[in-house]
Amino acid sequence: MITFSGVSKFYGDFQVLKNIDFSARAGERIVICGPSGSGKSTLIRCINGLEAHQSGTITVDGIRLGADAASTRKVRSEVGMVFQQFNLFPHLTVIENLMLGPVRARGMSRPAARDLAMRYLNRVRIPEQAEKYPRQLSGGQQQRVAIARSLCMEPRIMLFDEPTSALDPEMINEVLDVMVELAGTGMTMIVVTHEMGFARKVADRMVFMDHGEIVEVAPPAEFFTAPKSRRCQDFLQKILNH
Repeated sequence: MITFSGVSKFYGDFQVLKNIDFSARAGERIVICGPSGSGKSTLIRCINGLEAHQSGTITVDGIRLGADAASTRKVRSEVGMVFQQFNLFPHLTVIENLMLGPVRARGMSRPAARDLAMRYLNRVRIPEQAEKYPRQLSGGQQQRVAIARSLCMEPRIMLFDEPTSALDPEMINEVLDVMVELAGTGMTMIVVTHEMGFARKVADRMVFMDHGEIVEVAPPAEFFTAPKSRRCQDFLQKILNH
């Protein structure tokens, strides 16, 4: 479903991704972890063209990203993304935030878009919030709205960029519970997170990054009990003892 082949990314003279080779199969759930500045967020932002890579190739569902503007648009139509910040339109109600994409980008009628939006608000367990404005919701509720908004575009792949990092501790689990449920539907998911309990429960594979490189890839059982690299061992010791 997703293939990186020899991908490098620079910000000026600074190389943030170094010759990345990586692939994800359809329906696979991958958790990417690593210290701050290791390139995790940049890697997943390259998958839907939010960041341009300078060398190598990225292929998403058979489409080579960056070949032309049309290929990038096609990839973005298949890839949903949830960010650290919720990025909801404050002047629109929850239901209006969810309807916007299907109506504007897919030409769906407003009644059909409303039905779709309510279906996904039910999926994230907050249908009663449909007519409220984002400012009237908790952080956890806003992030669940952001997840529902991405789902309304009915993507084949979902990317999550540290979706709980901006939340108060008591709100983290309500978002993780929705993500666990979503993982159970068989959708391809790539998640950047430090929530290791979630990773143990959901991930098919763990990817550890440091200094722009993929250092280690392993199933969770092996990753957490017998990490091979010293860098990964040190990282896990810090994060699991935090």
